[in-house]
Amino acid sequence: MKLTLYIWRQKNSSTKGSFERFQMDDVSPDMSFLEMLDVLNEKLLVEGKEPVAFDHDCREGICGACSLVINGQAHGPMERTTACQLHMRKFNDGDTIYIEPWRAKAFPVVKDLIVDRSAFDRIIQAGGYISVPTGSAPEANNIPISKDDADLAMDAAACIGCGACVAACPNGSAMLFTAAKVSHLAILPQGAPERHRRVKAMIERMDSEGFGGCTNHGECQKACPKGISIKFISLMNREYIKANLASLARDKGEVTAQ
Repeated sequence: MKLTLYIWRQKNSSTKGSFERFQMDDVSPDMSFLEMLDVLNEKLLVEGKEPVAFDHDCREGICGACSLVINGQAHGPMERTTACQLHMRKFNDGDTIYIEPWRAKAFPVVKDLIVDRSAFDRIIQAGGYISVPTGSAPEANNIPISKDDADLAMDAAACIGCGACVAACPNGSAMLFTAAKVSHLAILPQGAPERHRRVKAMIERMDSEGFGGCTNHGECQKACPKGISIKFISLMNREYIKANLASLARDKGEVTAQ
């Protein structure tokens, strides 16, 4: 396959970037998209040029590191597919492909196609955990959990934190990511003791990081490689309202149920 690539090159977050054109003349349709970039970088190194910087790790669709906007779509044209799982057979001989980093205020460019997604880490640090004594694993049947709740929690926990939802959202919103992280703990009894503090702290941190607001475009759900549903945003909003009502009740000396 012969391909023309236009790849975003940017030295760092404080410099201006631009697209650079590359010609690929012998691309195997069996290559993954990242393997194709590997071949390009090997070619550039042989020519004494600087390779294209891009994020990658597991290359198994698990870690979420492969953050690329391919022809205007986060992770490329295939639904529920990360860039590392995207194969070149999904493109045609002679195609022109534009490759960019995530575009969001909260994800500054580090170099070329790499962005700083540590804002997600800080949202998790604000409350995406439960406080329990450490030690040996507890008996699995100590706390009965219905299958419906367990399945729903697992659906939310499938989020790999790649940031495609932010990149696809016209507002650069992190609501789907934050909702998934809030929901998978709120649904389970282990997350109940801290649920009010958690949702308020994580939403406040999300807002302070500079992410945009959600206006229900639904692009986040479409771009998510794990198919996280926007229903979790509704669940998080409900948790947030309940947390604020509980705070008001405490201020008035009233007692409310979780």
